[in-house]
Amino acid sequence: MTDLIVTNFNRNFTGVSATAAAVIRKQAQRYDLALVGHPLPGCPDPIPLRAARARSGPGTIWHVRRNTEMRAALWARDVLRLPIKIVFTSAAIRRHSALPRWLISRMDAVVATTDAAASCVPHVRGVAPHGVDTDLFRPAPDRTAAWAATGYPGASGLATIGRIRPEKGTDRFVDVCLELLPQVPDLTALIIGKATREHEGFAAGLHSKIAAASLTDRILWPGEVSQNALRTLLPALSLIVQLPRYEGYGMAPLEGMACGVPFVATDTGYYRTFSAQGRAGRITEPEEAADAAFKVLADPNMRGAAREVAEDSFSIDREVDGIESVYRSLVPSLGHKYPGQGRH
Repeated sequence: MTDLIVTNFNRNFTGVSATAAAVIRKQAQRYDLALVGHPLPGCPDPIPLRAARARSGPGTIWHVRRNTEMRAALWARDVLRLPIKIVFTSAAIRRHSALPRWLISRMDAVVATTDAAASCVPHVRGVAPHGVDTDLFRPAPDRTAAWAATGYPGASGLATIGRIRPEKGTDRFVDVCLELLPQVPDLTALIIGKATREHEGFAAGLHSKIAAASLTDRILWPGEVSQNALRTLLPALSLIVQLPRYEGYGMAPLEGMACGVPFVATDTGYYRTFSAQGRAGRITEPEEAADAAFKVLADPNMRGAAREVAEDSFSIDREVDGIESVYRSLVPSLGHKYPGQGRH
């Protein structure tokens, strides 16, 4: 019998995938764990859904994060009558639509990533903010050399990371760059992410705006970057700028902080808490973001502070411990893969 079944039914590597993978890598050291669905970097090879059902018994927990995964778990528990418990992670800080609300209402327990998210769903047994693996995400010994090794032009770089669409504020980032880059001649900007078909026109408009400002060679579009490549790129950056109109949580600033990279962001998601009252980042209005970015770039003390805040307050182990407390509220006898590990 397996202690923990974790599902990943989205073949694309999304923000949810990244946070799940970080947790799973640590959980695999504590529990007899099986991943179901599509592979995740550094995680156990996935098994078929049918095999997961066969390995489920009394005390098995299914941890799900998406609608499709909730449906599969409910089918296993309520139709196939498997004696499992279902845990759902919720990061949204707005009211879910009707179907997700119904699915969430059927969960045995919910882990919210923030207090705000907890207020939007039922059955919350604990709040466990997403953490970052500070062993994988680390500062570069020499940031200048790390940037040069990327092959991008200029002496330093800043970036925004996420899907290219209005909700993520990609247009706001471009506006910041149009104001900031003329003031910092050796700075290069990266727009990391991809536009889905429905937002290709939005991206094309931004390309035209950049070209009209003669900054095509300094505002670059690397596209979607793998997690392994991102772990190499982040320590080379000098600043991360995230200006979304809505964000449920937002991992990019936190992963950057672990690499000693401060951030500038709008007041959404968990960004204000990450900032540690301005030590690790600045929260700003969009129209003031360029000025905030200029000031952060000029403050070398924020680099060390960003890493310190990530290590002290947002480690992945703290998140896994918080999730475990929810598991144990459902299954007090939850076993461990290796005796003694994971007990606190």
